[in-house]
Amino acid sequence: MMRRRLVLILLAMAAPASAQTGAIGVYGQWGSFHAKSPRHCYAIAAPIPGRRVLDEKPFASVAYWPERRIRAQLHVKLSREKRPGSAVLLRIDDQIFQLIAGVRDAWAPDAAADAQIVAAMRTGVEMRIETRAANGSVVRDSYSLRGAATAIDAAAIACSH
Repeated sequence: MMRRRLVLILLAMAAPASAQTGAIGVYGQWGSFHAKSPRHCYAIAAPIPGRRVLDEKPFASVAYWPERRIRAQLHVKLSREKRPGSAVLLRIDDQIFQLIAGVRDAWAPDAAADAQIVAAMRTGVEMRIETRAANGSVVRDSYSLRGAATAIDAAAIACSH
């Protein structure tokens, strides 16, 4: 129970302070939240604890933005700054997807890729993001997918009305 509360607190911190974020629920390793301004809902998880920069708050999320007609959009905040020109790969069990990325953030290249990734997340066990850090070391952020499908569904339902 203590771990769930800690996860909920850490995940809520990933949201912008001005977004007036409210919790929907915690499902396994994932939480669902809704924000009023601008209106959006999302499922979010912190990576499995490991070697990372603790003050950067990496996360993986799937968001719904009804007014923008965006459904199930993946967004990943990397634990370290990415080396320019390095690919960012997302692995879900035995499936591999290439993401587009900025310095610390990565997304699916389009809505069709978002749909494929979210479908894989629903049945997967573990998700891992891999790239090269600015200093040349490997960035490997791993996420448990336990609870991801339920958290994604809760976010979708919260933004459907």
